[in-house]
Amino acid sequence: MSMMTTESILSEMEACKQISIECQTTCIDTLKYCKSQGGKYMDMAMMSMLRDCAEMCMMCVNMINDGSEFMGNTCSLCAQICDRTALACEQMSNDATMMLCAAICRKCAESCNKMGLNSASYFRRSSQLAVDALLSR
Repeated sequence: MSMMTTESILSEMEACKQISIECQTTCIDTLKYCKSQGGKYMDMAMMSMLRDCAEMCMMCVNMINDGSEFMGNTCSLCAQICDRTALACEQMSNDATMMLCAAICRKCAESCNKMGLNSASYFRRSSQLAVDALLSR
């Protein structure tokens, strides 16, 4: 496996944070949209997925910001939840709002999955070490 540069790790982390924030916002907006539509949009499983996804995306951002040793696991779980949420939204393929949410969830899943895979080798550290100290080695 080739070593990633500090710059590429940091830019990947930044990209993951940005798409996670976008996904979180989109899931909340989509949840509000579903509530406003009523009827078949009030599916509890789908609404729970949207809420879980928004929460997980925010946690992912927080873990990256903190340089948490649990960041990789959190990002991997976030990717799984994003994928499941995208599947739920895709059930309503004739609705542009739902399909936009699905697309952003997929994009977030891809980015979080990469972070989850890469962080295992880069972020093994004791909790008192800062990311900067780790990356400057």
